[in-house]
Amino acid sequence: MTTQNNPVLEIKNLKITRNDETIIEDATFTINKGDYVGIVGPNGGGKTTLLRAILNFLPYTQGSIQLFGLDSTKFSAWQKIAYISQQATNFEDQFPLTVRELVSLGCVTKGHLGRKFTPKDWKNVDDTIEFMGLSDVANRRIGQLSGGQKQRMFVAKALTHKPELILLDEPIVGVDSNAQEKFYKKLSDLNLKHQTTILIVTHDLTSVFCRMSKILCINKNIELANITQDLNPNQLLKRAYGEHFHFVFHQHNCKGAFTPNEP
Repeated sequence: MTTQNNPVLEIKNLKITRNDETIIEDATFTINKGDYVGIVGPNGGGKTTLLRAILNFLPYTQGSIQLFGLDSTKFSAWQKIAYISQQATNFEDQFPLTVRELVSLGCVTKGHLGRKFTPKDWKNVDDTIEFMGLSDVANRRIGQLSGGQKQRMFVAKALTHKPELILLDEPIVGVDSNAQEKFYKKLSDLNLKHQTTILIVTHDLTSVFCRMSKILCINKNIELANITQDLNPNQLLKRAYGEHFHFVFHQHNCKGAFTPNEP
C-alpha cells in the first residue's frame, strides 16, 4: 500500500565513491510512505553501501539524501527508522536473555536509560511479540531459537518504538524456506496493517515479485520500478545483472502472485 506524494526517502543525483572507485552513480529516486521495496542486484553492486549512506554511516560524493523532508546530515529523529543488519543475529547463544527481555530493549530510548518499565511498556512488548508470531517462545533464551525466530525477534525489537521506516540488509541468510516465507508474511502484514515503509536487501526474487510493491535494482546505477502485472522482470533484471541473466518465477503460497511476461 502506497500513499502518493508523501515521501519518506528522496535521493537525487547521488554518487558514492570508495577508494577512488564509484560504487553508486547518479542515483535519483523517491520512496513514499507505505512502499514495500525489494532491493536487488549482484554482489558488490552497492546495496549495503546505499543503506549505509541513507543511515548517514558513510559519506557520499555528491547529490542529496532526504529523510522525511530533511537532509540526512541534519536529520535527528532516528527513532523513526529501524535498521537490521546482516550481523543482527551474530551474538553469543549463551547470552542470558529471554526473547521478551531482548525485545523490551527496543523500548529503551536515548535519555531514558535506566527508566523503570511501565505496564504500558510491557503491553507494547507483548503485543509486538504476538504480532511477530513469537508468543510461544517469549520466555525462551534467545540461544534456543531457530534462525527464522531470531530474525523475527530482532524485527519485534525494532517495532517496539514504532518506526515509520525499516531498513533490512539480507535478514534471512541461512534461514530455511519455510521460515523465510513466515518472515516475509510478517513484513507484509506490517506494511499493509500499519503502512510501515520497508526497504529490504534480498536475493529472493520470487518474494520480491510476490509480496512487494516496488523493486530497486542496483548495480552502480539504480532503477526503481513499480511491481505490476505489466512489469517485465526479465528485461528489468537483465539491466541490473547482465544479459546472461534469466529470471524464473515460482509461485508458492502467495496471494496476488503473478506470472511475469516473457521478454
